[in-house]
Amino acid sequence: MADTSRTDTSAESVAAPTPEEREWLDHRVETWVETYKKSMLTPVTLSLVATHQPAEISTIAEAVTAATGWQITERGLYRTVKRLQDSDLLQSTAVAAPRTGAKRKLLTLTPLGASFLDGIRGNLVEVPGG
Repeated sequence: MADTSRTDTSAESVAAPTPEEREWLDHRVETWVETYKKSMLTPVTLSLVATHQPAEISTIAEAVTAATGWQITERGLYRTVKRLQDSDLLQSTAVAAPRTGAKRKLLTLTPLGASFLDGIRGNLVEVPGG
């Protein structure tokens, strides 16, 4: 006879996962989130640059963490910014930093980047039942 103890999915009747199921579930969720972060870093970065422009990369890194809770590496963010610049979605301008005169990059959204971001926003969906 088949085990039907987990076929009723109403909130009251779903049994708590076993420790083995919880471990499997946690791993699956973590894997999904890492994949999602990689794909969503582009629109998140574009959106934050649009909000804070002209913006330094350090400002965008802090804003990504504040907006999403994600901890991203500096290398990951630089790669994303470089790819967005190469695609003409972002542009950077080198300016002299106060006091030191060292060059720093300020990021701005290009018109193409703004149109791309609008297209992404128009196609995002929310997961029902959240």
